[in-house]
Amino acid sequence: MLVQKGSATREKILGKIRAALRDHAASMPFPEAEHFDPKDGFVHSELSNDELFAESFLSLGGKYIYCANDEEALQQIAALHTTFGWQKLFCADSHYLDRARQAQLHFVLPPDNADDTADACITRCEALIARTGSFLISSRQEFGRVSPVFYPVHIVVAYQSDLVYDIADAYEKVKKKYKDQPPSMISLQTGPSRTADIEKTLVTGVHGPKEVFCIYIDQ
Repeated sequence: MLVQKGSATREKILGKIRAALRDHAASMPFPEAEHFDPKDGFVHSELSNDELFAESFLSLGGKYIYCANDEEALQQIAALHTTFGWQKLFCADSHYLDRARQAQLHFVLPPDNADDTADACITRCEALIARTGSFLISSRQEFGRVSPVFYPVHIVVAYQSDLVYDIADAYEKVKKKYKDQPPSMISLQTGPSRTADIEKTLVTGVHGPKEVFCIYIDQ
């Protein structure tokens, strides 16, 4: 009986709420939102996608390196290794690891999840997003869950064919690539890791890499 009484009381209260909502319904404050296309709200830049990505990426604290071809990119990786004194550099992309070996870059090694001593890690990406200066990465990439976030420095090797204008375009690119077998994880990386949770002081490198490089190959 107590349960029935409680149920009746609850229904009586809910009935009053429904009646109030029906009799005093407020109009939707922004009815046009139902028909809003997010792309219409963007102020499109006059820059090309590659110029826009570079500008956006640099504004976020990323380090951008333009290269005309793979040979220049490998020379830049060697220069970074020398300049920063890195002892160990992992490469989580088998194709680019082969290129590094052919170029006699013996300090570039295959990744090892049991080894946390690498100074930096090279990866590819699913897409470069020009408007936000972001990388789109996924679990379908080699070591895709670990490599972009675990090491102090993240180096993304990207090509002109990776470049899209916006996030929606990047998702479409991934959908077309993997069709009915989508990645279990898709993530956006926008600049170095940062947080201001502690006393509102901005700190980098807390939840991911402290430095992020993009080696952009224009081919």
